[in-house]
Amino acid sequence: MSHSGRQVKDVLYAQVARIGKAVSSPKRLELIELLCQGEKPVERLATEAAISLKLASAHLKELRQAHLVEARKEGKYVYYRLTSEAVADFWVGIRTLAEDRLLELRAAMARLAEHVHELMPMSREDLLSQAERGEVMVLDVRPEAEFQAGHLPYALSMPLEELHKRLADLPHDKPVVAYCRGPFCLMAAEAVELLRKEGYSALRLEDGVAEWRAYGLPVETV
Repeated sequence: MSHSGRQVKDVLYAQVARIGKAVSSPKRLELIELLCQGEKPVERLATEAAISLKLASAHLKELRQAHLVEARKEGKYVYYRLTSEAVADFWVGIRTLAEDRLLELRAAMARLAEHVHELMPMSREDLLSQAERGEVMVLDVRPEAEFQAGHLPYALSMPLEELHKRLADLPHDKPVVAYCRGPFCLMAAEAVELLRKEGYSALRLEDGVAEWRAYGLPVETV
C-alpha cells in the first residue's frame, strides 16, 4: 500500500472512531436512550439523566459534534432530538451486543428482572395480533409527550404517576402488558407490580419504541 493510501485509510478509521468517542460515556448513552423517546428540552434531559444542566449541555455538545443529535431553540429553551432513526437503531444494536458479550451486564439485567414470570412470554408479532383483536391491553406508562412522539399500535397512554388513579379504565377480563423505554427502564416493572397488587393479570414487555422499530414493527404517533 502506498503512503498516500495508508493516509486515506487512517482518516477513514479516525472519522468512524468519532462515533465511538462520542458514545464512550454512560451518560451520553443514557441521553441517546432518552431521545429515542422523542424531542426533549435540555432541562428535562438533565433531570431524567440525574445530572446537572451544565453537564447535560456538555454531553449533548459532544453528541452534536458527532452529528448524533441536533438542537433547535424555542424562546429561551433549547430542544434536542436524534438526527435520524439510525441513531436509535445504533443504540439498540450496541446495547444488544453488550448484552450478548458482557456477563456483568447480563447479571445486572437479571437483578433488574428478578421476577421473570412478569415478563411477556409471547412474541412481538403475537402481541401485536392479540392487541389488534382486543385480547390484550397494551399500556404505555411513559410520560404523555413520549407517547405522542411514538408508541406501539393499539397502546393506551397511562403514565406511571397516573396509573393508580386510572385503574378503573383498565379491564379485569384480559391481560395487561405494560412497556416503557426499553430493558433498562423501571417504569413498566413498577406498573406491573402495582397492577398485580390490585388483582390485574399484568405482564411486562422489555421492548420500548426504539426496540420495536428496530425489529421492523410499526410505530404510531398522535
